[in-house]
Amino acid sequence: MQLANRMSRLLVEGAFEVLVKARALEAQGRSIIHLEIGEPDFATPPHVVAAAKQALDDEWTHYGPTQGFPDFREVIAQHIASTRNIPVSANMVSVVPGGKPIIFFPMLALLEEGDEVIFPNPGFPIYESMIAFLGAKPVPVPLVEERGFSFDLDVLRSSLTDKTKMVVLNSPQNPTGGLIPPEDMAEIANMLRDRDLMVLSDEIYCRIVYGEKPVSIASFPGMQEKTIILDGFSKTHAMTGWRLGYGVMPPWLAEAVNKLMVNSNSCTASFTQRAGLAALTGPQDDVTKMVAEFKRRRDAFIAALNTLPGFRCRMPEGAFYAFPNITGTGLPAKQLADDLLQQAGVACLAGTAFGAYGEGYLRFSYANSLENLLDAVERIRSFLAR
Repeated sequence: MQLANRMSRLLVEGAFEVLVKARALEAQGRSIIHLEIGEPDFATPPHVVAAAKQALDDEWTHYGPTQGFPDFREVIAQHIASTRNIPVSANMVSVVPGGKPIIFFPMLALLEEGDEVIFPNPGFPIYESMIAFLGAKPVPVPLVEERGFSFDLDVLRSSLTDKTKMVVLNSPQNPTGGLIPPEDMAEIANMLRDRDLMVLSDEIYCRIVYGEKPVSIASFPGMQEKTIILDGFSKTHAMTGWRLGYGVMPPWLAEAVNKLMVNSNSCTASFTQRAGLAALTGPQDDVTKMVAEFKRRRDAFIAALNTLPGFRCRMPEGAFYAFPNITGTGLPAKQLADDLLQQAGVACLAGTAFGAYGEGYLRFSYANSLENLLDAVERIRSFLAR
């Protein structure tokens, strides 16, 4: 018996591969600074944990509705309506275990073999993985460093064809930390409004921003009915292990996602939904403090990276990633990332882990202490000097 051919089209996440290698080195007694994995290094807010404990005591331990509990979906609808300035009802919300199902399920529901999907490159690798797995054609559009890692709009426009069935947007962006400016988003909306396609808008980092707030393409006239908003709790509320996310989409597509949910997961865990309810309705002080600390680290870390020979790094506007250009070192991204892990004890990712247009870059997660971040820079400096 052999695996089906489509399994060869699945990609993996480089962060988890590098984490395994880094842990193996630590097991040998090596000191490793972990800047590879993309998760907040903060505790889940206490009131969220307390809500989950109470839910367990109250026996929220059984099956729930496939789409998510109605009161939870209503709160999510109100949250999206107020933050994106669009009308949202509970029947447009699908609660799922994590954010990735809102990549996989809508693609599975919408794409036929041969359909084309435009997505950012460098970008979250699961976009391309799911597109290829389903037999659709991945169409990468490069992000441009000089434009703050937004698209070249002429390249985006020229990439659209009659076969384009989906466009993936991600702002704030992983791995670059870039934002799509409001004027660019307006122009993208104008490009897409009259086309027969859907937009997957990955907004999982929408509250981790340091200046201008990101604009959702769903907020532009005529775009909400064409948009799938992906959001969740992993990043904003430091709940990566809770596996709690959601999508907001037209009701006809939410019904299809529900079918895929019932065939795969049945439902999202009941007690985690009560925790999510507390996260949205309870105090937001922990989120505010976390973002402020990320900004403090960002400012110091980017300044330090820019003192390294062969490095130049733009100031990221959101998320918690630095994406320095390392072409000045003369080393390929993968080689430099491997050498930094093995010889300097700094775990990071090559830009090519996020697509071919990531060559010449590294990604560092600054979800680590400022002390460790500055220590990592000095380790890199010593390595480069050798």
